[in-house]
This record gives sequence, structure tokens and C-alpha cells, in this order.
Amino acid sequence: MFPTPTPNIPADPVTPVPPPPPPSHMAPLSGVALATMLALLAMLGPFSIDTYLPAFPAIQASLNASAIEVQQSLTVYMLAFAGMVLWHGALSDSFGRRNLILISLALFAIGTLGCAAASTVHYLWAFRVLQGVSAGAGVVVGRAIIRDLYSDAPAARLLSMVTMIFSIAPAIAPIMGGWIVKLLDWRAIFLFLFAYTLILLWFCYKRLPETLPPHLRQPFNPHYIARNYRQILSAPLFHMKAGVTAFNFAGLFLYITAAPVMLPRHLHLGPDQFGWLFIPAVSGIFLGALAANRLAGSITLVRQIGIGFALLLGAAVCNVGYHLLFAPSLPWSVAPLFFYTFGMSLVTPGATMLAMDLFPHIRGTVASCQSFAQTLLGALVAGVIAPFLSHSVLWLAAGQLACAAISLALWTASRLFRERWRKDVAAPF
Repeated sequence: MFPTPTPNIPADPVTPVPPPPPPSHMAPLSGVALATMLALLAMLGPFSIDTYLPAFPAIQASLNASAIEVQQSLTVYMLAFAGMVLWHGALSDSFGRRNLILISLALFAIGTLGCAAASTVHYLWAFRVLQGVSAGAGVVVGRAIIRDLYSDAPAARLLSMVTMIFSIAPAIAPIMGGWIVKLLDWRAIFLFLFAYTLILLWFCYKRLPETLPPHLRQPFNPHYIARNYRQILSAPLFHMKAGVTAFNFAGLFLYITAAPVMLPRHLHLGPDQFGWLFIPAVSGIFLGALAANRLAGSITLVRQIGIGFALLLGAAVCNVGYHLLFAPSLPWSVAPLFFYTFGMSLVTPGATMLAMDLFPHIRGTVASCQSFAQTLLGALVAGVIAPFLSHSVLWLAAGQLACAAISLALWTASRLFRERWRKDVAAPF
């Protein structure tokens, strides 16, 4: 017999089941320490991508590869990442959060060392695939760990703290990679990642507690896993709430993936001036997450999300209005990104929690589906939408506004859907 599935719309709020006590040799982690650990785990993704981008010419020369072959090392990584991110949560629901984190870190370390030792571009591809299948565990399982341990304001506060710390990675990774390849060699980038992973593995082995007790784990068999995914993917509320964060992120990712065309062509910036776009975007993420951390518990999640939408929609509208009247110029063409990402960071923690609370018995699987939806939409933006819109800054601004408007529509629809369900339940037969 399988456990009875939780209804698609549970009662609010959901109180997490207390986790088992940590082993006697393991000192309990404070909230700040746990947030730092989970953020460092999530940083594996951007470090795996952004740190080695400045080394593409050096890799091409060293491995006697073409530019396209080196670019494909990123493509195979992204495909492996996107495919496996759908399974990290389900595996953690069956085998435990801590176990999956430790195994993923060990696999990532092997893949990273293999990249550093690669003698041909084809070996590099193979080990990049191994990195890809293991790098996403920190992001997915980290969300489930937070929701296992905390509820309501403390959970929102910790999620925003993870975002705040994590936002440092996209800013420093390309700079760090550029200095490493300039002073040493492209292989030193992967050796740095290998050392970083070993330190994380040791830290998690010593300090990361298991937050999912054995009696709450789900059976690992195809029928039960398929039923869990079917239950999640057939729930309209899940698609609405997962779409909120996915479309908000797509509005930012549109600018990031269009940057190689937009910045040189429309703003006449060189390769060393990409900070004009990334600094306001990352600053907004950091300060928005800090604000979300401070607001948690003082106002409701719904109000916090409303404030976030007001900021990001206002920024997108102003961006479109400016480019309707004026030609692209600095700083006005990039300044709205600060307010957009600030608002996005206010919306994300609450929307993420509300989506995971739809299925509290399989939070890991829900987190996987959330990450997969965001990754899939990001791939669509990078491969289709950004190339189509990047010929015009006005079109990019309009594309970002469309993403924000779709996100708001999904959030509003989710609220109306829940209210209708509550009225139907309360109605007498």
C-alpha cells in the first residue's frame, strides 16, 4: 500500500514535522550557518558556468578544438543539469536530503577533477556532463531542507538569506575566472572548483543534519514516483505558483542572455564593461533579499509579494516608457534592472514556499519541478526569445514587461483559484 497523497490544496499554514536530532558528534547549525551552507552549495551552478567562460580561447588553443566544440562543453553541461534537476528532489524524498547532497558533491568533485585533467575536448564534454548531473542538487534539496525545518516567517527569512548570499556568485565568478586564467592556466579554474567542492563536502559531512526522517521517506519505485509527478503536474495551482518565479526570472534572464549583443551594439560597451548590466542586477537581488529577510514576520507573505510586484512591474513599465521616448543610453537603459531584481527578490521566497506547501509530503519532488520549470523557460528565453528581441532595447524592455505581466496574472489567478476552492469546500451539500 502506498501512503495516501496529500490533496492539491492543503490547509494553511503547513507545520513541518520536526526532524530527527543530529548525531551526538554534530553540533546543531544556526540559521545563518545553515543559510550560508545552502548558499555555498547553490553556488556550484554559477561557478561551474561563469568561472570558465573567460577561459574559452585558452581551452580552444590547449585542446586543439574549435570554438563551437568548446561552446558545446557548456551546452552538454546545461542539458545534463536541466535533465537531472527534475530528479534530485525525488531522490532526496526517498533516500534523505543529507545522503543526496554528499553523493552529489562527491560526483561533482570527480567531474571537476576530470575537467582539469582532460586531454581532448571530448573528455571535457564527458566530465562536464558529470558536473551537470550533480551541480543542481544544492539548489533543489536546499529548498526542501529549509521547508523541512522551518515554516512561515522563519522559512521566508532563511530563503531570502540564501538568495542574498548566493547572489554574490554570478558577480564574482567571471572576474575570478578571468584572473585565474590570466595568472595561471585554464585548468587551474577547475582545480579551484575541485578544492572548493572538497571543502564543501567535508563541511556538509561534519555539519549538515538529515532533515527527513526515515519514516517520512517515500518509496523509490517507478509507479510511486510517476504518481507523485502526475499529482504535482496535474495541479493547476502548482503551475500558477511555479510560473510566478519562473517568469519573473525569465524577465531578468532575457537581459543576461542578450547582453553580448545589447551592450556592444546598442550601448557601445566593451567586454570589460559588462558590469554596467550585472552590477545593478546583482545589487538589486542582494538588497531585495536583504529587505525580504527584514520584512519576514512583520508583514504577510501576500503583502510582501504585492510590494515586490509593484516594484518590478513599475521598473518594467518605466523601462518601456523611456525607450519609447529616448535612444538607449547609460545609465538609464540598465538602471531599471536594479528595481526589477529588487522586486523579484521580494516575490521569490513567498512564492517558492507557497508552491512547496501544496505537497508537504514530497517537498523535494516539488522543488525539482519548480527548478525544472525555471530552467526550461530559461532555455527557451536564451535560445529563442532573446535572439529574436536583442536587435532592439525597446523590444527587450517590452519582453521583460510581458514576463512580469504574465507572472502577475499567474499570481492573481492562483489567489482566485484558492478562494473559489475554499468557498466550494465550505458550501453545504
